[in-house]
Amino acid sequence: MLLLSWSGAKAQVSTPKYSNEFLNIGVGGRALGMGNVQSALATDATAGYWNPAGLLRLPHKYNVSLMHSELFAGIAKNDYASFAMPLDSSSALAVSLIRVGVDDIADTRRLQNEYGYIQYDSIRFFSVADYALLLSYARKSNLIEGLQLGANAKVIYRNVGDFADAYGFGIDVGAQLQRGNWQFGLMAKDITTTFTAWTHNIEELEEAYLQTGNDLPENTTELTLPRLILGVGRSFQFTDKLSAVLATDIDFTFDGKRNVLLKSDVVSVDPHVGLELAYANSVFVRGGLNNYQETTNFDGGTTKRIQPNFGIGVKTDGLSLDLALSRISNSESNAVGSTNTSSVIVSLGYAFD
Repeated sequence: MLLLSWSGAKAQVSTPKYSNEFLNIGVGGRALGMGNVQSALATDATAGYWNPAGLLRLPHKYNVSLMHSELFAGIAKNDYASFAMPLDSSSALAVSLIRVGVDDIADTRRLQNEYGYIQYDSIRFFSVADYALLLSYARKSNLIEGLQLGANAKVIYRNVGDFADAYGFGIDVGAQLQRGNWQFGLMAKDITTTFTAWTHNIEELEEAYLQTGNDLPENTTELTLPRLILGVGRSFQFTDKLSAVLATDIDFTFDGKRNVLLKSDVVSVDPHVGLELAYANSVFVRGGLNNYQETTNFDGGTTKRIQPNFGIGVKTDGLSLDLALSRISNSESNAVGSTNTSSVIVSLGYAFD
């Protein structure tokens, strides 16, 4: 309901920090178990989200990926589905759908009737949900050997019950390059500056806003500024069956000072690192560190915190199951805004010819 408090002049254009941030939560048990380090590594159906250039290394002709996770002790749901396939030896495409939402929110505005009596049957329920449809295309470069290029066209729909909704459109571009055991990735999200146009249902809002003395919100347009992600990874082969991948991604944002490791009014820099151990390319153990923050304690001091992530996975005959434990709280219980919740992410992949 926080979205309902936004107000402004008609056709006002703004560039709020964290605009369309639901698109940066991440998808896939492998990625979330590694601290969202994927721009150089993604080669399955989730590459349509992390870096569409990775679609050129799909393991099979048809590739499907599904994910479900629950955030904030199950209050919010994060669901994802994708399908990817090569078109020929030098191009590939994918379709991805993301939904992040909170359902069954009680609307109690009519709980009390005109006589002052409580009427529980007057309670209505609604959802607040964000949707994104990604259409991805990848193609090999004819100029540099081993260079892969990709792009996303994304359509965004955001809904707040009967009160407001928004439509948006944006474009991402990405590249991957492999040199021996080294893998490099570049992902530029919202490269054209993604717009999201909000429309408010004034008739639904008028009574509540007048009672609280607030100004009625008017239609606005949000602009999501570009985000640049640089990634690098290296693979290691210890024995015939035991191998590992160590990688890091560095996020550069330009929408104002964020609570990250390196920050300024112009650019904020957020590094994260991930590790994957594999046995016979069938059993995987993963870990990652991301989401560095400084929190303010009740005594006025500050606490530096970083989020650990863990994951496991199994893969056989084209079927893969990945589990991740993410958003684990720090033991500093006196930090303002600290929580004791974590999220279990379950994702399923299937690739076949």
